Amino acid sequence: MVKRLLLVNGPNLNLLGTREPQIYGHETLDDAVALAERVAAEEHVEIRAVQSNHEGVLIDAIHEARVDCAGIVINPGGLTHTSVVLRDALTGVGLPVVEVHVSNVHAREKFRHRSFVSDIATCVIAGAGIQGYEFAVRRLAALVR
Repeated sequence: MVKRLLLVNGPNLNLLGTREPQIYGHETLDDAVALAERVAAEEHVEIRAVQSNHEGVLIDAIHEARVDCAGIVINPGGLTHTSVVLRDALTGVGLPVVEVHVSNVHAREKFRHRSFVSDIATCVIAGAGIQGYEFAVRRLAALVR
């Protein structure tokens, strides 16, 4: 049976490629998801991708992952710095988590330096552009094997 990973993308990530390209680059969310899916196939895992600008939709997807996913790759977007309930959902499902950020959040505004996810994540990848999704999928696939 092929293992499945949930790929969660939070608010505003649907604007990748057009929102502040000097920070986030010109690649789109579709490019990031396609990269994750290609790498997942190489790693013999599947990806179920979800993006929403609504916190509850993301939490519902995380809860559903308990049933059929082996781990979660998450780019929480701005919820990284604000959402205790997102953190609680991630800890509540008991799956390994890899946190990914397109930009280097540590080289940006001070409020972006705090993450409610990092200390519960198995791995944190920041500043690698959408290639961070490749690293995240490879790492999580290795963890769930």
